Parts: sequence; structure tokens; C-alpha cells
Amino acid sequence: MSTKTLTLDDTLYRYLLDTSLREHPALTALREATRTHQHANMQIAPEQGQFMALLVKLIGARRTIEVGVFTGYSAAAVALALPDDGRVLACDISDAFTKIGKPYWEQAGVAKKIDLVLGPARATLDARLAAGEAGKYDFAFIDADKTGYDAYYERCLLLLRPGGLITIDNVLWSGRVAVAAKDDNTRALQALNLKLRDDQRIDLSLLPLADGLTLARKR
Repeated sequence: MSTKTLTLDDTLYRYLLDTSLREHPALTALREATRTHQHANMQIAPEQGQFMALLVKLIGARRTIEVGVFTGYSAAAVALALPDDGRVLACDISDAFTKIGKPYWEQAGVAKKIDLVLGPARATLDARLAAGEAGKYDFAFIDADKTGYDAYYERCLLLLRPGGLITIDNVLWSGRVAVAAKDDNTRALQALNLKLRDDQRIDLSLLPLADGLTLARKR
């Protein structure tokens, strides 16, 4: 019996992938295409993508939100888990990053499910709220600028239906959230983690998956 999460060394992590990862070939190819990118550390881990896809299926999601697309791995992973009429509202500000993923979205057969909107995510989400879409979404994934997380969370919470799920990436921030903050990103994550702990609008779990993944279920 273990009283805390097991530490993964390279051998055990490789075993984890070898015995559990079911990755679409297009996702594998996109991961490889991103591996040498100067911002490759922004790519989510494959087991995280598979976990989010399972969550999407478990809650029967049809309409989802992604804030921060990068090269599009997570958007494709979620889109693959959606039914044929499912949609991902994908918010990002970079055409240079997102265009890397578009051929792989086509290869995976999910390009029609991903509505990519380039521009500040706050404005995109506010526009959806203004259009009367509050409570119309099932799932959201937040993985963008850390100082914007709180604003994205509040907007996604409004857009989600009761029982909908928000997932938030990088909430452990390579361990920096557990020590005195020296930068705005860390302070923003620390403040959000404490806010979510006490937020009675949600059910909460913070998992030590990849760089930390928060699950917040809207009550």
C-alpha cells in the first residue's frame, strides 16, 4: 500500500506507455513533428491526451472548449473522442503554431470537428457568452498563458452545463507552486489552486499527471 503517488523514472514511464497508450497514428506523427519545436515543452504528454479523451467519453461530451491549442495535439485527441457531430471550440492567438497541427487533424479525420478561432481567448469566450451559449458546453481544457487562467476558468464555468468538466494544465508548474513565488506565472497558479480548493461551485481533484492536471466538475 502506498500513501503517496509513485515517482516515475524513465524505465517505469516507458512501461506505462508501452502497456497502456492507444495513440492514433496521426497523433503519434503530430507528437513527432512537435518534438523538435523550440517550444516543444508546451506539448501535453500522450497519456494526458488519452486520459482527457476518456473523460470526454465518460461524460458524453459533444461540445468542448480548448484555451491554448499550440500545435493541436490535445484538440485532436479530444476531437477523436467526440461523436461525429461533436465540436471543439479551439482558441489560440498563433497561426504559426496551430497551422502545424492542421494537416494532422485532416489525417485523423477530425478537422471538421475543430473550430479554430484565432484571437484573444477572453474575447472569443465572451462572444460565445454574449451569443447566449452559457450552459451549452460539456468540457473545457485550459492550457494557455498562466496569468490568464483565472479569467478563462470563470468564463468556461459559465459556458459549461451543470455536470460539465473543466481540466486545467500545468497546475503543479514543475513544483514551483510549492515554494515562494518569484514570478507572475507561479503566483497566478498558486492563487488559482487556492481559489479552486475553496470554490463551492465545483467538485475538485488535482492530479499529479504530467505537470499537474486539475479536474473541476461544475455542480
